Amino acid sequence: MNAVTLDHLSKTYPGGRQAVDSVSLTLEPGEVFGFLGPNGAGKTTTVKLLNGMLTPTRGSLRVFGLDPAAAPEKVHALSGVVTEHAQMYDHLTGLDNLIFYGALFGLDIPESRRRGQKLLAQMELSDAENVKLAAYSTGMRQRLSLARALLHRPSILFLDEPTSGLDPESAQKVHAMIRRLAAEQGCTVFLCTHQLRYAQEICTRYGLMEEGRLLAQGTLESLQARVGSGITLKLRLSSLPAFLEKRAVSLGEHLFALPIRTENEIPELVRQIAADGKDIFHVQAELPTLEDIYFALTNRPKETL
Repeated sequence: MNAVTLDHLSKTYPGGRQAVDSVSLTLEPGEVFGFLGPNGAGKTTTVKLLNGMLTPTRGSLRVFGLDPAAAPEKVHALSGVVTEHAQMYDHLTGLDNLIFYGALFGLDIPESRRRGQKLLAQMELSDAENVKLAAYSTGMRQRLSLARALLHRPSILFLDEPTSGLDPESAQKVHAMIRRLAAEQGCTVFLCTHQLRYAQEICTRYGLMEEGRLLAQGTLESLQARVGSGITLKLRLSSLPAFLEKRAVSLGEHLFALPIRTENEIPELVRQIAADGKDIFHVQAELPTLEDIYFALTNRPKETL
């Protein structure tokens, strides 16, 4: 059974704005799927549809075979959600927040406490378990929000900009937890973000969104093949050989970029450069990144994301 199935899913808000436009995709259990695009691309609306907070205008969707609009409570029992802004109770301690939400998931107090303390330890929040949430930093709040989402051991985790506002150290801790969930517990992760470099580090497959439409989906390798932008070979040389003057681009003193089709060209190029009497200090082949692919598909300037 697929973890997620979207079949020509569409959502139009009152007033006529179409937030999601005929999106179709499937997720296998255990995938870490990056649902990527700028603000306004339809990512958050899709998460709300998947959790039964909104109903589709057209098309259908399923979460482990369940229709979120028809059975939201059953979907909530299977899923955890972390949004950009962690909403919990400032007057309660970190542990008391988890115990409260554990009751909503049907756990008794001893079990909520046991699971909560274990998750707080994993999030490196044990020292703050008896501190009221009002005193938590943004990073601490976001890690507590992730602990809350994991309290009932969900089969699927929806993450909507989970590292927004976090310092690099806190963000790395969230990254590590996401990877561990998928690898060790088989949890499916549906990650929404506009941070493409971050997504490339942790996701196994991607869907690229723009203005409610799914532009492309697949692994990094399949998306690289789709845009066909080849490989950029970066070279640090004593000077550029004459036979490369029309092909290479200068990136600075002694540093050059050369487009090539395949890595098989590299050994012969290196031999030719050495035979020409040039010193070679560094050679690096760079495949298109997720950012490169997105901008190639949308023709957007990079600073727009």
